[in-house]
Amino acid sequence: MSSKKRKMGEKISNSKQKMSKVKPGRRGPSVVILLLGILLLANVVLMATLSNLNFGFLMQSVLALGVILYALLFGRIPKKVHRVVGALCLIPLACSLFLFVYGNVGNVDFSEDVAIVLGAGIRGETVSRTLAHRLDSALDYWRQNPQAYIIVCGGLGNRAVITEAEAMARYLVANGVDRDKILLEDLSTSTFENLTFAAEILNGRFPDGYRAVLITSDFHTFRAGRIARHLGIAAGWTGSYTDWYTWPQNYLREMVAVLNMWRLMLIN
Repeated sequence: MSSKKRKMGEKISNSKQKMSKVKPGRRGPSVVILLLGILLLANVVLMATLSNLNFGFLMQSVLALGVILYALLFGRIPKKVHRVVGALCLIPLACSLFLFVYGNVGNVDFSEDVAIVLGAGIRGETVSRTLAHRLDSALDYWRQNPQAYIIVCGGLGNRAVITEAEAMARYLVANGVDRDKILLEDLSTSTFENLTFAAEILNGRFPDGYRAVLITSDFHTFRAGRIARHLGIAAGWTGSYTDWYTWPQNYLREMVAVLNMWRLMLIN
């Protein structure tokens, strides 16, 4: 009897040990995924100190927590589920790659009448790094086409004491652009409003028509170009540099914004 109990105890002990062990082949991926989730969460904190809060922060925070939870439960999840998750991850990666490539293949010939620079947030009276990159691209363009006007777009933000347009104009003037060459669109709070209000100003300035170039971040050019076309603005584009540490937030937010744009266009 005691021998049977001893064997039974050994079986139970062995089974518990097997259950407690993590397969060596599955431990590596879970550690990498956990590290990725932690880095994404740390990036949210970093970005909160550098830029204005937006929907992208919430999206990245949720994604980071989801990735951390997935890593912690990795060993308990069936392989079929892992395959599905891996396949689904390819979709945003492919979309991000498309936005990146599209934004870095401009189509300007430096004979356009006006450059439309889209806003990207300011703090107080200082332009954000993203907006500074857009303005630097505008300066590069203007130096090759000094006859062109530059219209800067952006209203009053929640952490600003002047409008984005005014801050952008000051930045351009400080870098050599004649103030007479700068037009201000200072009422908008979104990309759609940027372009809608800019079109109203430009139609008045150029009654016989005009050719424009959109200057915005590389990830943003696709959506901005589609909205411009929808509004009847004949425009090429050039994408400005995007800091690598802003990629998660910016690309996540932009993919959702593109989907929402298509939804609104289908409705209208």
